Amino acid sequence: APDPGLRTLDPQTLFIQPKNWFTFLNWAEWFPSAQPIEVDLGAGDGGFIAARAKAHPEINFVAVERLLGRARKIDRKARRLGLANLRVLRMESYYTIRWLIPPASVRAFYLLFPDPWPKKKHHKHRVIRGEFLSATEQALVPGGCLFAATDHHEYFKEILDALRQRSGWSTDLLRDDQWFAEKTDFEIHFLKAKRRIQRLVARWDK
Repeated sequence: APDPGLRTLDPQTLFIQPKNWFTFLNWAEWFPSAQPIEVDLGAGDGGFIAARAKAHPEINFVAVERLLGRARKIDRKARRLGLANLRVLRMESYYTIRWLIPPASVRAFYLLFPDPWPKKKHHKHRVIRGEFLSATEQALVPGGCLFAATDHHEYFKEILDALRQRSGWSTDLLRDDQWFAEKTDFEIHFLKAKRRIQRLVARWDK
């Protein structure tokens, strides 16, 4: 049966739809319980974040997804599973972190299999840049984490280098068996294809 917390929400949607897109969100308006916040950036069809939310009712999760079809799919999945601790935000990742997430309010960000933009002329579109990390530093609680995974080795090195060049981060590489039990669709596909996946956790220590 759906969690009773869902009754306090709009029965039609689990989307976060702020009245003002230029001020920080108030998490208390969007979740029935005050709990740690974890955010999946580019959540795709939501397989990973929905499984995390189901396994961890003591954490509030936000699925950030730019594409409407995917965002709606996450919403339907969360509603079907009765997940009172999962919300969907249809927005671009950097804007969300920089302008919508309150400072020092997120315990973990997940950046899983971001678009690698493999052509050199498109590298500027890659999400990991100085301004992205600066916004992430603003949004994380002290000791909060950024988890990242990709099968694109050059992009992984770029992410790792970017983190190691900034003060305040401690970074560890993780093996498959040190990772989450929940999987994205990309991850399931890559593992079946025996493609090497590189993973890291970066802790914000300031």
